[in-house]
Amino acid sequence: MTHPGTLVLIMAAAVLAPLLVHATGRRLRVPLVVFEVVLGILIGPQVLGWAHPDEVVDTLADLGLSMLIFLAGYEIEFAAVRGDTLRRSLWAWPVSLVLGIGLGFLFSGGGAFEAFVVGTALTSTALGTVLPMLRDRGELRGRFGTVVSAFGAVGEFGPVVAMALLLSGRRPAESAALLAAFGAITAAAVFWALRPRPPWFGELTERTLRSSGQFAVRFVMLLLACMLGLAEVFGLDVLLGAFAAGVLTRLVLHRAAPASSEEVVGKVEALGFGFLVPLFYVVTGIEFDLEALLDDPVALLLVPAFLLLFLLVRGGPVYLLAPKDLSRTDRSALALFASTCLPLVVAITTIGVDQDLLGTDRAAALVGAAMISVLVLPLLATRLRSATGGTARPASAQDGAKDTEAW
Repeated sequence: MTHPGTLVLIMAAAVLAPLLVHATGRRLRVPLVVFEVVLGILIGPQVLGWAHPDEVVDTLADLGLSMLIFLAGYEIEFAAVRGDTLRRSLWAWPVSLVLGIGLGFLFSGGGAFEAFVVGTALTSTALGTVLPMLRDRGELRGRFGTVVSAFGAVGEFGPVVAMALLLSGRRPAESAALLAAFGAITAAAVFWALRPRPPWFGELTERTLRSSGQFAVRFVMLLLACMLGLAEVFGLDVLLGAFAAGVLTRLVLHRAAPASSEEVVGKVEALGFGFLVPLFYVVTGIEFDLEALLDDPVALLLVPAFLLLFLLVRGGPVYLLAPKDLSRTDRSALALFASTCLPLVVAITTIGVDQDLLGTDRAAALVGAAMISVLVLPLLATRLRSATGGTARPASAQDGAKDTEAW
């Protein structure tokens, strides 16, 4: 490692973040991810200059983002997300994309590729951040949680597909063909996952669940590595493979080892939320170009502008196309949750900057607005539903002690 102390500082920030959440929890419920990113900015080269990312740290951060998308894919219950709810969520995202790219042209002065980058970033949803919060509040398996999962899944998956088609550097027809081939192989994998597993699979899972063997956890990691590798072979964004791996893992575990599936995933979540995911968020802060944002008044003004555009571009179509059985309050809360973003905004803007399609000032403004969205929008959505008695159950003291990646 070029900077061996950086990893120590990153993990120290990861440990400090939940302590800060606990310390400020009585006055203001600040999402854990916000503290992680802010601490990354503080220890990074833009402020104190203590931490400097290198190849090893960047690789671990990429794995953290993949793990976040993997866990989001696992949380989706496709048996519950179907019918009218699924159709409405599938319509809402293309409307957001058209609206986002149109507004992106205004911001870019007619530059097509910059418009694609900005427009795609405006359509994303931080499903991996939203779902843990709903789960802790006991709402994930209810009607509202199902709707959020449907709209959030499309908001997570759609931008990844758009990146593969629009920002891969290849001709759209070639990208579409590769995407179709990846989809065909993934569909075959889903068919395989739906088939009954041999008895030994469940037996070995139970036998090694609390031993050094950890067969099921190793199998999940193999499945994730295979899907990441498959996406890489096809020249697609690895996040596409991570999401698909999460879906496949749920199908396999719930059929092969239903009694142990939650404990297995709990171990994977411990690895993800205990190490890789916070590392990704802290590195996001370290690499955040604060100087480009503060030195340019226009870029600074773009932060609230982009925050409003997240609400307009993503939240507007979601509100209008939300299922009719939801109340107006729930539709508003759904729009706020759907407009919450950060991980994919970081990924999309990074691609845009690396390919010289987006200036660092615009990228910093987009990421800054996404950070604020994670801080403000879920809080507003939760309070909106709490004010009207929309929550499934009040959070208990025990629940409050469980900090997740969302809070």
